[in-house]
Amino acid sequence: MLKRVGPGFITGAADDDPSGVATYSIAGAQYGYKMSWMSLFLLPAMISIQEMCGRIGLVTGSGLAAVIKKFYSVKLMWFAVSLLAVANVINIGADLGIIAASLQMLFGLPFHFWLIVTAVLIVWMEIAVTYKKYARVLKWLGLSLLVYVITAFMVKQNWGEIAFMILVPHIDFNLGYLMTMVGFMGTTISPYLFFWQTSEEVEEKITDVRSQISDFGQKTKVWPSDVKRMRWDTKIGMLFSNLMTFFIVLTTAATLHKNGVFNISTPQEAALALKPLAGDFAYLLFAFGMIGIGLQSIPVLAGSLAYAVADGLGIPEGLSKKFHQARGFYIVIALATLVGAGMNMVGVNTMQALYVAAVVNGVIAVPLIFIIIKLADDNRVVGDFKTQKRYKLIAWITFVFMALSVLFMLGSLLFK
Repeated sequence: MLKRVGPGFITGAADDDPSGVATYSIAGAQYGYKMSWMSLFLLPAMISIQEMCGRIGLVTGSGLAAVIKKFYSVKLMWFAVSLLAVANVINIGADLGIIAASLQMLFGLPFHFWLIVTAVLIVWMEIAVTYKKYARVLKWLGLSLLVYVITAFMVKQNWGEIAFMILVPHIDFNLGYLMTMVGFMGTTISPYLFFWQTSEEVEEKITDVRSQISDFGQKTKVWPSDVKRMRWDTKIGMLFSNLMTFFIVLTTAATLHKNGVFNISTPQEAALALKPLAGDFAYLLFAFGMIGIGLQSIPVLAGSLAYAVADGLGIPEGLSKKFHQARGFYIVIALATLVGAGMNMVGVNTMQALYVAAVVNGVIAVPLIFIIIKLADDNRVVGDFKTQKRYKLIAWITFVFMALSVLFMLGSLLFK
């Protein structure tokens, strides 16, 4: 079963990046169990939208930006890529910052030392390690999220209240709650995941000798069993992602919120708040978990942007290629990572950056979801593999809900 796990699981695991952990932690600390319903509500939404992305890549043999460019317009494609670039660079910078802060907590030495070491290591991994080995590493790093499940069961929980809050949605129409809710959705249904999974389905086909394709843009015969495998993989990945989300909210609600800690301003506070309540074990798990998922998610963020830019420019792309075969692709990865690292050189607050990155993702995801729904139901793009009615309905409900949430948030900002 583990051998069959592929792009869908990696995408799901990468979804709970440090920005996600910070946003879910803020949600749990500020509002207790009130936002736990979103982990259940967003599960079918994630499955539907990521299934569309995976199917687009599987059928077309191209990345998402290339498909938008071919079937719609170059302007729309660059609009989508520009939105992705803004969100991803902010996200990369925030994630690098919290990894460096976590390493500093564990081992000492200056913050900027760990920042540079982490950025260089991640760029080297994406350039030097072959795709098969790299995908295997990503798969196992995702399991580091299980530390939050362990921590959640180490502290006392009110399971009756949890069950009620999961099944009965709670929405407050104040700016703080709306921003956190948009951030919650943005870090769960993130733009970089759309581009990443679409391209990774193509990478899987390139590395599979049975597919008989050797590069992006080459179509091959797609069987219903291929789509079924992709859907199974995507469902497993999204279920894993939302379970981890649920347990992160539970942990912070039962520890921070219940003990009067409602605001998290530094990663040190987020980790240290658990130490007196669950002991050194929970403290170490929190720090190591941040490092593990950060090392997994930053390459996904940088890689998804590189795929999109390469699609737009029409240059060679793919982690299955060596550096000399796709120089431009790997240069984008390096630049995105280094620019993100540079954000931390100007004194950006790490936890605030993680939270802002999530809110930005929530705003940017809305137009991209609309584009994906249209692409995945266009027979010029996917042929006979158009979106099933239940997936389409769920995706449209998600689009409307996210769009309204963003509008209410912006309205609250303007008239506060």
